[in-house]
Amino acid sequence: MSSNLEKVRAELARYEHPLFAFDARDAGDAVEVVIEFRASEPAVHTYVYALQPRDIEQAQFPWTFQRQLYDCLHDYVVEMFTRNPQCKD
Repeated sequence: MSSNLEKVRAELARYEHPLFAFDARDAGDAVEVVIEFRASEPAVHTYVYALQPRDIEQAQFPWTFQRQLYDCLHDYVVEMFTRNPQCKD
């Protein structure tokens, strides 16, 4: 396990949400953050985004990580729409 993966997992351990489960995994030089919908129904895709080493190694990592996690959660919730006005029927 890389030190960057350990750092990201330690940061993720500070977050708990009733709807989403968080994890991280190595992805080459990067670390992927994995966000999953806790409920088994309805089936929803897993959201994954990559953090580059330069992002993890910054002194402001906890703050930038929080901002990015919240932005990705917003995007994930929007992607969960099964229908919206932009859908082409």
